[in-house]
Amino acid sequence: MSGHTVPADFSEHMLDLDEDEDLEVFTKNTSLPDGSPLPNSPSSMVNQYRLEDDDEGKEDANTKDIFVTVDHPESQVTAIETFILYRVVTRTTRSDFDSSEYEVRRRYQDFVWLRSKLEEKHPTLIVHPLPEKFVMKGMVERFNDDFIETRRRALHRFLNKISEHPILSYSQHFQVFLTAQDLAPHRKQGPGFLSRMGETVRAVANSVRGLRSRPEEFAVMQEYVDDFSNKMCCMDKVSQRIIKEQREYVDDLKQYSPTYARWGELEEELTEPLKGVASCVVQCSKEAEEHIQHLSEVLVPALHEYVLCAETLKAVMRRRDNIQAEFEAKNEALLTRKAEQEALQEEVDVLADRMEQANNSLKGDWVRWQHSMKTDLRSAFISAAEKNVEYYEKCLAVWESFLVSQRAEAGGGQEDVA
Repeated sequence: MSGHTVPADFSEHMLDLDEDEDLEVFTKNTSLPDGSPLPNSPSSMVNQYRLEDDDEGKEDANTKDIFVTVDHPESQVTAIETFILYRVVTRTTRSDFDSSEYEVRRRYQDFVWLRSKLEEKHPTLIVHPLPEKFVMKGMVERFNDDFIETRRRALHRFLNKISEHPILSYSQHFQVFLTAQDLAPHRKQGPGFLSRMGETVRAVANSVRGLRSRPEEFAVMQEYVDDFSNKMCCMDKVSQRIIKEQREYVDDLKQYSPTYARWGELEEELTEPLKGVASCVVQCSKEAEEHIQHLSEVLVPALHEYVLCAETLKAVMRRRDNIQAEFEAKNEALLTRKAEQEALQEEVDVLADRMEQANNSLKGDWVRWQHSMKTDLRSAFISAAEKNVEYYEKCLAVWESFLVSQRAEAGGGQEDVA
């Protein structure tokens, strides 16, 4: 298992976007939609920030030996249900695969099966979350194009997160998911109902019993998870509200522009300036729509994805706690039941090994997940920031161009009068 250690203070590792060594200043050339250069305002921001290429990310890309793509969603209608099938294409150089390329069709329930099997086999590894089963907020109906594309991207990301994982990517269930043309026989395999019920009852009992004391490093980890969850939920809600308000603003702009156009028709002396204002408002509304679309497609999905990741982390922590609770219960029974000491000692030793393995796997995977989380959110935030600056610069340049033209016309009129 990984020998990585967990930092004592996780708060120092949460979204470190202000580190100077992670940023590089460069000049970004922008232009208006017609191809003409965008005039820079003296007060506008000329320099943009972008992240340097991550050397570790490059190394991972060069050593990656399995590539998965989810695409071509197709609607399937049967007598009892309607569902979407996605094409899953896999290319790999791993020797444990019989071929270098596979193409299969999978529905959402197949992805659910894969994730449940990975969690069942590796209860203290952080398995990336799936998109929700039901209609997301703002979606009108479950099989419209926007919903299908949003889910396709999320499923694609889910499989690629697993393919990049140093342990999960070698799971037999993952290989079966990628290669088996018919997944039904494999889905039927597994523990029976009574066995699963027994596991559930045991987990509930461990949860009720509770822990004597959680190790300090995992207490810090739990505190971090709770804080991270609260922050991500708040950011997700705020970003949704911002987009809603921005859309209302765009609707107002669309009503605003015709008002100036009609006003210009009534005022002959002000026709050109008013038409110019109307044109500026139209251009700004188009930029605002592009800005909203970018936020909706980049920032909001990233935030919501890590809201789901926070719930996954909580579940992983609960499973680790259940293992410790069971270990403590067996250890207590060992001290009080002398006659069964030998049998219980064997169980205690097994559980001690499981607890150590669980601790090591979670600590190692925690570092990997934090790096992935920071990279994903940093990229989303930087992209959103760049788009914000670009949007306001374009709007500012439009208005400045309008002011320059009006001043030039006013100056020419005064010279004619003189």
